[in-house]
Amino acid sequence: MKTFTPTRGRPLFTVGYPMFRLMPIAALGLAAACAKESAARSEAPAHAAAKIDSVPTILATIGDDKITFDDVRARSGSQLDVLDMQYQLAKSKIIRTALDSLLRERTLTTEAKATGKSVDELVAAEAGPGGFDPSNEEIAAWYKNNPTRAGNRPLEQLRSQIASLLRNEKHKLAEEKLQERINAKRKVAITYDVYRLRFNNDKAPTLGKSDAPVTLVEFSDFQCPYCKAAAPALREVERKFGDKLQVIYRQFPLTSIHPFAFKAAEASLCANEQAKFWDMHDTMFENQDKLAVADLKQTARRLGMDGTKFDTCLDAGRYVEQIQTDVKEGQRFGVNGTPAMFINGVYVEGGSVPASVLETLIQKELTRVKSGS
Repeated sequence: MKTFTPTRGRPLFTVGYPMFRLMPIAALGLAAACAKESAARSEAPAHAAAKIDSVPTILATIGDDKITFDDVRARSGSQLDVLDMQYQLAKSKIIRTALDSLLRERTLTTEAKATGKSVDELVAAEAGPGGFDPSNEEIAAWYKNNPTRAGNRPLEQLRSQIASLLRNEKHKLAEEKLQERINAKRKVAITYDVYRLRFNNDKAPTLGKSDAPVTLVEFSDFQCPYCKAAAPALREVERKFGDKLQVIYRQFPLTSIHPFAFKAAEASLCANEQAKFWDMHDTMFENQDKLAVADLKQTARRLGMDGTKFDTCLDAGRYVEQIQTDVKEGQRFGVNGTPAMFINGVYVEGGSVPASVLETLIQKELTRVKSGS
């Protein structure tokens, strides 16, 4: 467990183990997630899936009897599929990282030489007169909008850390804008696409149109404070992009550390029967201290649901299997902490990230989809 510790007091950020195996979180300063107590890294050898692809049809013989690869797949196919997926994700990550590095070298570095400036000077110019230093208003706004990360500590205690985080964000944004501008100038076309996961979201609650060009899948836990912090950001991007974005909620209660999370997940799906999922979703996150069964039943009535129908659904455990299916699929794709978000099948690093990060990623996907790449 890594922590970022101020000079005095508690850490501003606590980062759990990586939520997505084989995909390390790049910007630890932005990371925020609830993680399983026993979560740990589990990396498969990079050559493993390649060997799977080259397995011969007949693996063994017993006299005239043959044991084939199909026989083995019938016994252990799911494990092989997970291993292959992990390999593809790791391979995709390595390729894209190297590609980005090469593009930077051949565009930003070349531009810097042509202008007689350093890359840092070009990035600083892109940031504009204000530079990277955040204003007092920006620091205060971050503090107000991130109470979970601030942990009820006074602003003055956290001011320098918040300023550092915002400074890094501004630097990254300026560099991305510079890269995009030079890419357009030099007619850069990226034909490689990262490996994308495909989820079975048939029964999951959604916001937005099913034919939206961008889909955001979130695995979440109603008792997780970082999921609570992420909820407003999801609502914000859903409002901003409208019909261009579909948000899909998948259940991932971390029962080992959140004892009320599973029943809350059931309650959300019982509410979904009465077209009240998102109302229940918002209310439970706003009142994470009221997730006991009695509280959930009161909440349903307060939201205008049929109390008898809701109680029957919740008491019967009608959606236990669906929640377990969500958890299993999340685990199959490497999820071991919440929130875990995926935009068009690509993992969003950092856990509970600000709306601005999601907006940037969604806009890039819209551009990619529009260009047909």
